[in-house]
Amino acid sequence: MNEDLMLVTGGSRGIGAAIVQLAGPNQHVAFFYRTNRAEAESCVRAAAKRGVIAKMIQADVSDEDSLLRGFEAVDKLGRLRVLVNNAGVTGGYSRLEDVSVRQLEEVLRVNVTGTFLASREAVKRMSIRRGGSGGSIVNISSGASKSGSPNSWIHYAATKGAIDTMTVGLAREVASEGIRVNAVRPGVIATDIHNGRSPEQLETLIRMIPQRRMGQPEEIARTVLWLASDEASYVTGGLFDVAGGL
Repeated sequence: MNEDLMLVTGGSRGIGAAIVQLAGPNQHVAFFYRTNRAEAESCVRAAAKRGVIAKMIQADVSDEDSLLRGFEAVDKLGRLRVLVNNAGVTGGYSRLEDVSVRQLEEVLRVNVTGTFLASREAVKRMSIRRGGSGGSIVNISSGASKSGSPNSWIHYAATKGAIDTMTVGLAREVASEGIRVNAVRPGVIATDIHNGRSPEQLETLIRMIPQRRMGQPEEIARTVLWLASDEASYVTGGLFDVAGGL
């Protein structure tokens, strides 16, 4: 198949699902999901209602063999032109003094190793130096990379700081090969990432936001889709805060 294709990792819910569903009529989008098939199927149906041609692929970005199988499935669907590195975990709430090796290993494996591996495979397919037609990579970072998320998510924030640095470095590495690389740093977004917070904690967070509200996944998705599009053809190496003024 020769269709241009967007791949979204962690695309079955939250920000990832919003990106899939808002990709546009007749757009071909594949997305990776790790375990929840029912959630992935629901995303496919919701995308279809908007005219998006979405395909779900079971793949774990933190496992190289699984990720490679996922990319093999992508190759059968079309020509990869856009990768959105959205898959991520928080590693759970913890002060640094209480964080465990298991928490650290998981959050690093998914958020950092997974993003590097997926980007590696995308570059192999997109780079004009390797016979590709160019493309765009958009990484989902976090406002936590700036704030450090003390008392809750220092480990998560550190992984997103790594993604910011990787975005800038990779953008410069492949700019002459027809690939643009950018990152979006969401603020406090209304997804299940905040399920572990109490209403009082959420209210405290919201009071810190100049716009005095949480963002919606669709607001992040629209920024991602703009960066992935030809309208952003001269934009690379950028870190874009979508955080209500934070």
